[in-house]
Amino acid sequence: MPILSYLVLPQDGAMDQLCSDLSNMEYCEIIPADNQEVVVLVTDTPDEKVEKTLQETLKNLPSLQSLSMTYGHNAV
Repeated sequence: MPILSYLVLPQDGAMDQLCSDLSNMEYCEIIPADNQEVVVLVTDTPDEKVEKTLQETLKNLPSLQSLSMTYGHNAV
């Protein structure tokens, strides 16, 4: 089960939409910053195939400006 964490930046003015988009996605947990427009995203997927699909979905979110992986672990 791959577990990854990211720093996520929204498009200008899209912080609320980004948080909503991410919160509604399966396998995603978010922690929005209190003082900046940045979100910590942790994903926990059942396998690599689902993780790759999730990453593609994340990259195509219109509310997302930047997605930077900060940690990755693949428990086998």
